[in-house]
Amino acid sequence: MLDLSLIKFDQNGLIPVVVQDIRTNEVLMLAYMNQESIKLTLETGYMHYFSRSRNKIWKKGETSGNFQKVRSLYVDCDGDAILAIVEQTGVACHTGNKSCFFTNFFGQDKKSEVDILFRLIETINDRKRNKIEGSYTCYLFEKGLDKILKKVGEEATEVVIGAKNESKQEIIYEISDLVYHLSVLLSYFDLDWTEIFKSLEERRK
Repeated sequence: MLDLSLIKFDQNGLIPVVVQDIRTNEVLMLAYMNQESIKLTLETGYMHYFSRSRNKIWKKGETSGNFQKVRSLYVDCDGDAILAIVEQTGVACHTGNKSCFFTNFFGQDKKSEVDILFRLIETINDRKRNKIEGSYTCYLFEKGLDKILKKVGEEATEVVIGAKNESKQEIIYEISDLVYHLSVLLSYFDLDWTEIFKSLEERRK
């Protein structure tokens, strides 16, 4: 439980909250919370904020379905800002972008290497739902589990062969193929890389 005594609310009883995706570490949005929205967040497990424009508490995703499951809350060293680590369903921004911070006005575009895994599986999930003529991913889902498993096995063997050949380029290419087909397998069972990362984290202990 969060110790509210650690928090320094402003004169309006609010504190800014930076929201970060637990899967990709991407900063999703900036919002505000008051004591009641914090308590609702802790009680329900889903992020609640205080809207300054509407002067009311709102649950993220209550109209869009893009909920944020809270994983952890941090307060900064001064106690005047919160970092919320969340599992984001869908997109965070009302514009349809994943993050509200999509406009780059200086410097190099930010990219998260691990984000490619989630963007890949989002595309695969879309192909599972919506058939596209000529799509290899759609073909795999049409053929079913046995075909997907066969491809996973074949690509795993190709990785071994590439390693035996001591070819770095071949290893990179074949592992990429394997990761793609593993992503299709995860999608088949309505899983994604979040569950895999959780399992890997457990193995670090």
